[in-house]
Amino acid sequence: MSTAPSNHTISNDSPDRALLVIDIQNDFTPGGALEVPRGDEIVPLVNQIAVNFRTVVQAQDWHPAGHISFASSHPGKNPYDIIELPYGPQVLWPDHCVQGSQGAEFHPKVDLPHAQLIVRKGGNPLVDSYSAFFEADQKTTTGLAGYLREKAVTSVYVVGLALDFCVAWTALHARRERFTTYVVLDACRAIDKDGSLENAMSKMQHAGVNFIKSGQLLDKG
Repeated sequence: MSTAPSNHTISNDSPDRALLVIDIQNDFTPGGALEVPRGDEIVPLVNQIAVNFRTVVQAQDWHPAGHISFASSHPGKNPYDIIELPYGPQVLWPDHCVQGSQGAEFHPKVDLPHAQLIVRKGGNPLVDSYSAFFEADQKTTTGLAGYLREKAVTSVYVVGLALDFCVAWTALHARRERFTTYVVLDACRAIDKDGSLENAMSKMQHAGVNFIKSGQLLDKG
């Protein structure tokens, strides 16, 4: 099975479709504490894609100081080390997206005035949260799935940062919640460390996530 994007054109102005914009925040863009290479490049494209979606949701990493996912919270550990926590393996990260900090703010060029919901995640100091649907314990919900169902959304399109972590986990959980799921590849960027991108793409593929390019989303103007 190929991970190449499908090439059919998709109409994106239907009320049963939602755009999920994942973590386009200062700390994940160049100069930030956890920089995703070229992460800022997607911002104009995401703004353009969003115009014709009736339902737009933004996800925002929002960690308390001293969060369990920070390497600084574990003496002797370094960023990108992996430890075992009660909910499973945890990559340790540089301190990032601390609540109320400039790094946690959305990138200043993100322009989504019609976004109806911001999902703040990672607020539990003892559990990380990549996905916009569930915390990393795979049990604690953010409420996003219920929100989308109340709006009769059946398909979600995922863009943002980083493709191999928060985007991928969001897409996998969207499939778990039985949404038809598309990842818009050119509207994402990856960290791509130690095989993380290949691994994430394989998991998404096997879960039935669709890979598309932004040009396949019709501009209904």
